[in-house]
Amino acid sequence: MTALSAAAARRRLLLLTATRWLPVGLVFGLTTLLPLERGLSLAQVSLVLAVQGFVVLALELPTGGLADAVGRRPLLVAAALVAVVSGVLFLLATDVATFAVAMLLQGVFRALDSGPLEAWYVDAAQADDPQVAVERTLGHAGAVLGMAIAGGALVSGGLVAWHPVTGSSALVLPYLVATALLGLHALLVLLLVAEPGPGAPAARSEARRRAWDAARGTPRVVRDGLVVVTRNPVLRGLVLVEVFWSVAMIAFETLNPVRLAELVGGEQRAGALYGPASAAAWALFAAGSAAAGLAATRLGVARTAVLVRVLNGGFVVVMGLVAGPVGLVAAYWLAYLTHGAANPVHSTLLHRQAERAHRVTVLSVSSMVSGGVYSLGLLALGPLAQSTSTATAMVVAGAVSVVGALGYAPALRDERAGRATSPVPEASPARR
Repeated sequence: MTALSAAAARRRLLLLTATRWLPVGLVFGLTTLLPLERGLSLAQVSLVLAVQGFVVLALELPTGGLADAVGRRPLLVAAALVAVVSGVLFLLATDVATFAVAMLLQGVFRALDSGPLEAWYVDAAQADDPQVAVERTLGHAGAVLGMAIAGGALVSGGLVAWHPVTGSSALVLPYLVATALLGLHALLVLLLVAEPGPGAPAARSEARRRAWDAARGTPRVVRDGLVVVTRNPVLRGLVLVEVFWSVAMIAFETLNPVRLAELVGGEQRAGALYGPASAAAWALFAAGSAAAGLAATRLGVARTAVLVRVLNGGFVVVMGLVAGPVGLVAAYWLAYLTHGAANPVHSTLLHRQAERAHRVTVLSVSSMVSGGVYSLGLLALGPLAQSTSTATAMVVAGAVSVVGALGYAPALRDERAGRATSPVPEASPARR
């Protein structure tokens, strides 16, 4: 197969990033609203959503070895096809079991899809030009990702408001469009992700052996990462922040559309409003990420991390206290602004403490803790919201997140001692 130029690989990465994340924007928030409209309780919806997180938690590390063994292209195609099946099941589901299977497949999709596209781009670009600045393109891909989600959210709100098929729920059309776009994404991966042939039998055998070793070594990798974290007080504090932070994310990602539906009188009205609101939230997320570097230069990275963590939790509390949709959306926007600012400073503090030999392991452990706590938190906050109120659950989530700012205390002491001066990196679109 003809080798790609670095520029061609870049163009393909940006296009595939857009087609991968546009469907996410289309269904952002509707994943909670559609099951509720079909009769599931909030506690049951929380259980369904938690399934995805636990699957990703279990598969996040082993799928990396699988991508090395069989290639990036097969995994990306398989991931997109699994996503299509998941979307179809979600559209047809009317009970907890079917929704849970759909989210289980969504978890498989996310685990398979996590990383191979960027890895393919880096391999292809460096094969053409070993000195290519891949970090610039990866930064541009992050911007495309955010714009794709924001654009999808805007279109979703328009589709719900349009509601051309009156015989079905207005929430169905965005899901249909998103599922079709995932099928298109699978086709584009087949056409655009060019990889070398499978190579000699010995090379394939070695790749399979590495994948098997990676799968068998997952418990050891996690154990080693936990040892590194537990022996470093700053890392322990940072991972503790992730625990509390994840609880707040449940409020502004999962409970927020439910609260909006309560305030405006129904899931379909909330779906029409939530698209534009979440599009603006992602734009504010990007603005917060950009502002974080300036704040960290003036205040210090750790102080900035504490400030935005307290503000973010406080705005989540406000989301639970406001009595109308305008106040809820305004507080939601401010929560996303500070969420975006929290990402890069928290990542900087992690990178300061993670040595080269354990950097990926530490980041993976942090990500796994965040994802695992998010799923467990859903199982707690969903029933709490159902037995009390969505507003109460939001206030609890925000208050818990504010307490998590105490986890930055060791990092503050370390920074005051002048032991670290790392620059603030660009943020990823989401911590979870």
